[in-house]
Amino acid sequence: MPLPLFADPTGPAYPLHIVPQDQFDSWYSAQPERLQTWVTAQGFNGGLGQAVLLPGDDGTPDSAVVGYGSAQTRARGRFHLAAAAAKLPEGAYRIASGLPEDQSEIEALGWLLAGYRFDRYRDQTEMAARLVAPEDIDANALAAIAMGEALTRDLINTPASDMGPDDLEAAARNLAAQHDAKIAVTLGDDLLAENLPMIHTVGRAANRAPRLIDMRWGDGGPRITLVGKGVCFDTGGLNLKPGASMGLMKKDMGGAAAVLGLAQMIMASGLPMQLRVLIPAVENAVSGNAFRPGDILTSRKGLTVEINNTDAEGRLVLADALALAEEEDPDFIVSMATLTGAARVAVGPDLAPYYCDDSSFVDLLEVAAQTQADPIWRMPFHTPYETMIEPGIADLDNAPKGGFAGSITAALFLRRFVEKTPYAHFDIYGWQPSDAPARPKGGAGQGTRALLKTFAQMAHA
Repeated sequence: MPLPLFADPTGPAYPLHIVPQDQFDSWYSAQPERLQTWVTAQGFNGGLGQAVLLPGDDGTPDSAVVGYGSAQTRARGRFHLAAAAAKLPEGAYRIASGLPEDQSEIEALGWLLAGYRFDRYRDQTEMAARLVAPEDIDANALAAIAMGEALTRDLINTPASDMGPDDLEAAARNLAAQHDAKIAVTLGDDLLAENLPMIHTVGRAANRAPRLIDMRWGDGGPRITLVGKGVCFDTGGLNLKPGASMGLMKKDMGGAAAVLGLAQMIMASGLPMQLRVLIPAVENAVSGNAFRPGDILTSRKGLTVEINNTDAEGRLVLADALALAEEEDPDFIVSMATLTGAARVAVGPDLAPYYCDDSSFVDLLEVAAQTQADPIWRMPFHTPYETMIEPGIADLDNAPKGGFAGSITAALFLRRFVEKTPYAHFDIYGWQPSDAPARPKGGAGQGTRALLKTFAQMAHA
């Protein structure tokens, strides 16, 4: 998980000048003729992502200039400084001019995130340029966020051959050890079947045993429980996925990866809160004892569920974990899951759709998402659709027929297991399909920075 942190603020650093495209002419005219000749030869015009090292009087490099684009190009993305950071040569850089004060924190974070490399299976070239943290930011807080995001990316990027339920447990135990958190794991056919029957049913066909990971940290402040879907690989079960749909299923534990990354951010930041993390860790496999279409399961909560598609397994394992979470009456519950293709159809891969009826939480979250460059989109718990998840033969249907409102009906299904506690559900993608500034192709955290900011405001209220 190589992730360059900030450069030593006491060491030498190149001054870095940031030039928006609409200010290029005025900046250019203020430069000496030799620099004008140099930047013209380099084709620099302030375009987003451009980077040029500038020579001093003796011809050796003594500063750098990067383009910040136009308002229109900036509106189409985020982490604009990161686009140029990857092009700068080796060295430390200190922002000298041109960066709007209200953007220093998010651009500094983007620089850190751009340094991520997944090198477990192949050596990767590290990013050469390092940033001296701007004086007006909390460098330690940003480092905690970057490390949490790196953990999430690493977990998702790791193939299922090395990231089964036991490996996910090991990652959680390692995180707990780093922060002196407590951890317990429910494992074993008899214990799971009795206490968390749907987690057991979904995972029992795999060679790697299903389990429920339970981590706790903190002894004061609001009691927040995070529940993350930990389906380490999803074949679809007996409703087998086609090959093209199975290719990215190593990321079906993206919800678990997200809550572990968020837990890292919370604990490293020392937020005054009581954190609980629940992860149902399973592999949805095919064998003689796999659960079947038409089966009716009885959940931990006592609600019965008719199985109309074994590929709608994530909501089953989350349901048992959510029921367990509510039994302690926490102040708030958040679930995160790579749950439905319908969510991707609705909002694409970049937005994290979420469901929540707690208006005060929503108000905090929406502002936090804007300030943290962490795009989210609120979806409705549309109660009239409740009839779509009621099959008649059982209390609930895990896969309503017809294909309409698939993300909403999945969220409504989960809400049946959280009756009295304020609750938010995130139906994330957990994957960056192509390279973007500070977001390389591969596993990605979504919604976690917005949640961290929201929890911090709740904790300090």
